[in-house]
Amino acid sequence: MIFFNRELVEEDLSQWNRLYYVGADAKQSGVLQGELIAKDVLEDGEGENGAVTLSPEVDKNQDGKIQYIIFEGEPGHQDAIMRTEYATGTLMKESIPLERLGYGIANWNRAEAQSKMMQLYSEFQDRIELIISNNDDMALGVIDAYDKIAVSKDNRPFIYGIDGTKVGLRAVEKGNLRATVYNDGRGQAKALFQLAFQLASGEETKGEDSGIRKIIRLPYSKVTKENCAEFLEEEERDSKQ
Repeated sequence: MIFFNRELVEEDLSQWNRLYYVGADAKQSGVLQGELIAKDVLEDGEGENGAVTLSPEVDKNQDGKIQYIIFEGEPGHQDAIMRTEYATGTLMKESIPLERLGYGIANWNRAEAQSKMMQLYSEFQDRIELIISNNDDMALGVIDAYDKIAVSKDNRPFIYGIDGTKVGLRAVEKGNLRATVYNDGRGQAKALFQLAFQLASGEETKGEDSGIRKIIRLPYSKVTKENCAEFLEEEERDSKQ
């Protein structure tokens, strides 16, 4: 049995020698998202007594901490848990003061995220400085909510996604989505096909992670407005093949 892009914990994979996983490293996606956010949040240099200096573009109320909301995928989903944990953990490692105002469970869904964001905005309004989303679709739902409320781009929080979907990449290109983390779906599909072929033909599998030969993970990549064109070009090439 092959699990595709829905990672099991390693203990589960060890229960049966015919379980396999093909996908990406959810931990890496959270770390990269956190690094993208930290780059925008932190000003060069240190403040008084070694404290970090926060960008006024993000810390709009200048209170020395970042008020944020997180949008999570379905409850109990391993990727959602890891993305949340490592994105916020990376920010904490950078000593960025954080205050979570609230969170939304939107099941990876754009419409659910829009509805939840409308509720959260009615409660917190311009106190929200940062939105961290477990995937692009929920981030796009957040953008839809701000469009509906008619908040100007300059007055919106910085919004970050994960997956690098074609629609997400377009949002980065337009400046609506601050950044995303690209998930190489085509590369994963190729790896899935190769693994299935190897299993069907009785060949030894070639997973690369830490001696566990049943796991195949492809790396994520950071995407910002500066480099999103190359990812869009790759998506266009793939769609024509």
